Parts: sequence; C-alpha cells; structure tokens
Amino acid sequence: MNALYEEFKGRGFVLLLVNMGEAPEIVRRAVKARGYTAPVVLDVDREVSAAYAATATPTVYIVDRRLQIVGRAVGRRDWTGEPGRRLIAALLRP
Repeated sequence: MNALYEEFKGRGFVLLLVNMGEAPEIVRRAVKARGYTAPVVLDVDREVSAAYAATATPTVYIVDRRLQIVGRAVGRRDWTGEPGRRLIAALLRP
C-alpha cells in the first residue's frame, strides 16, 4: 500500500493506516521499521474499528470522492498489481 500511496498521492489519493489497539510506542517502532510514509492513526480504544466492523488486519475500505464506501477487503491483497492500480486510477478520475 505504501507504494500506491507514493504513486497516487499527488492525484488526490489518501491512505490512512489505522492501528487497532496497540500502544503508541509499538506503533512508532513498526512504522519506522516498515518504512511507512502514509499517515498513521491510532485507534487505541478501537472505537473506529468497531464503527467500521474491522476485526482483522489488514482491512481495507475504499472510499470514493463523494466519501462513499465503494469497497471493502479483508486480508492481504496485491494492491500494487495492475488490477489494483487500475481501480485506484479509476476512482481518482474527476
């Protein structure tokens, strides 16, 4: 996902990485070790996770320009492959 963020952020793509319930210091170390450049949100009390029914990681929600959820995926996916890139590019079209 980090590669997609870097590729598409200049075109309006927003990626938020939400950590579910871990201590901030653990999250800081993981972000640094994995080289994430996208913003990381701490959901320490899991309120956001509960509101979106995110019970496993990774859970990806795809939100369009009208802020409507248009997709959800649970588990690992190859977002950097051609189908993932085409999907993101299509959602970014005006």
